[in-house]
Amino acid sequence: MSERLKNFIVPILAVILGMLAGTIIIIATGYNAGQAFYALWDGAFGDIYYTGETIRQVTPYILAGLAVGFAYKTGLFNIGVEGQLIVGWLAAVWVGVAFDLPKVIHLPLAILAAAAAGALWAFIPGYLKARFHVHEVIVTIMLNYVALHITNYFIRYVITDNGDRTPDIPETASLRSPFFENITDYSRLHWGIVVAILCVILMWFILEKTTRGYELRAVGFNQHASEYAGMSVRSNIILSMVISGAFAGLAGSMEALGTFGYAATRSGFTGIGFDGIAVALLGANTPIGIVLAALLLGSLKVGALNMPLEAGVPNELVDIIIALIVFFVAASYMIRILIDRFSKKGVK
Repeated sequence: MSERLKNFIVPILAVILGMLAGTIIIIATGYNAGQAFYALWDGAFGDIYYTGETIRQVTPYILAGLAVGFAYKTGLFNIGVEGQLIVGWLAAVWVGVAFDLPKVIHLPLAILAAAAAGALWAFIPGYLKARFHVHEVIVTIMLNYVALHITNYFIRYVITDNGDRTPDIPETASLRSPFFENITDYSRLHWGIVVAILCVILMWFILEKTTRGYELRAVGFNQHASEYAGMSVRSNIILSMVISGAFAGLAGSMEALGTFGYAATRSGFTGIGFDGIAVALLGANTPIGIVLAALLLGSLKVGALNMPLEAGVPNELVDIIIALIVFFVAASYMIRILIDRFSKKGVK
C-alpha cells in the first residue's frame, strides 16, 4: 500500500475508532447511543439555522488548523495558536472601534491588523528558536498566558475605562452578512468562511508552488542538509512561525469581526487554538485535510449542544469522543502497523 493511501486511510480509521469507543462509553454510562448520535446530527445539520452555525464554528477552526499545520509542515510545533488568536482578536476590534473609515478600507485593515498581531506574537518564539535554539513549544505555551493577561489589561485600561468589554465594532468593520443570515434562518454565519477558504488555497500555494515554500519544507525535513544546500535555516524558521501566527491572528479576527463584534476580558482561553491542534493532526497537516477535520470538529461541537435537549445526554461526552479521536490519530503508528500486516496477508 502506498504511503499516500496510508495517509488518507489512517485519519478515517482514527475517526471510526474514536466514534466506536465513544459509543461504548455512551452505552456504558446508561444512555441510548442511537438517540445521542441522532441528536448530535440533528443539532449540527437538522435545520438550516444549525447548518449555518456549524459552518460559522468551522471557520476559525480551519484557520487555527492552518496555523498549526503550516508550522508542522516546516518542522515546528506551534502550540501558541491560542495566544496568537487572542492578540489577533484584540487587534481587529481595536482597529474596528478606533477608526472611522469606509468599509472597503476599514474591514480589510481590521483583518490585516489581526494577521499582523498574530504574526508579531509568533515572531517571538520563532526568533528565539532561530537565534538561541530555544524550543518553540515551551515559549509558545508561556506566551499563551502572557497574551491572555495583556489583552485583558488593554481591554480594561486602554480601550475602555475599567470596563469588561469593548464597544461593538461599527458596520464598516464587520464581517456580518445579511445574505448568509437570510439563507440560514438568521444564524451567525458570516463572510469569514470565504476568508478561511482563501487561506486554505494560500497555504497550498505557498508550500507546493513557490520556491520559498520548498525551502520551508526542506528546513522542516532536515535543517543540516538545507543549510549545506545554501538555505538560510534561521530566516526560514522565523518566516514559518510568522506565517503560522498570521493564520492564527486571522482566526481571532473571524470571532472579533464576525461572530461577536467586540472583545471582552477573559478568565480563561477560548479553546479554539488548542482545538486547532486536533484539527491539524486529524487533517494530516494538509490544507484539504484540515478543512475536512474542521468540519468534523465544528459539527461535533455545535451538534453537542442539542444532545442534552433531545436525548438527555451530557454534551461533555462529545469532548470525550473528540479526545479519543485525537488519541487514535496520535497513535497512528499502531494503525499503520495493522494496515501493513493486513496488506501483507492480502498479498499472500
